[in-house]
Amino acid sequence: MKEITVVATVENIETVTDFINEQLEAVDCSMKAQMQIDIAVDEIFSNIAHYAYTPETGNATVRIEIEDNPRAAVITFIDSGVPYDPLTQAEPDITLSADERQIGGLGIFMVKKTMDKITYEYKNEMNILKIRKNFS
Repeated sequence: MKEITVVATVENIETVTDFINEQLEAVDCSMKAQMQIDIAVDEIFSNIAHYAYTPETGNATVRIEIEDNPRAAVITFIDSGVPYDPLTQAEPDITLSADERQIGGLGIFMVKKTMDKITYEYKNEMNILKIRKNFS
């Protein structure tokens, strides 16, 4: 397991993505899975940066573990911001045009569709969101 803790700002999305990609490349993760993980990491960290501590800032920890049988990356996002479970949000109506659809929710919808598992818990005053992507 490896982890990085950074200030939860949009400017640090690239730092977090680079950290995750370094770990994925070291274990020969497929490019398709890596791209899907990158999009999920970008979306989740962006949400933390925009909403967890508003209007202040705070830290976020991103942890990655590589599991076997099946080969998978498990990425955990931890912050002490406002409690928020993105999994309880209604899914966007993707049959509507962009003009008709309500703003928000499309990013987490994409994460749900591309990851093999996603869980959320609020524990010890911390938001803990985990995503799992199989890549073998």
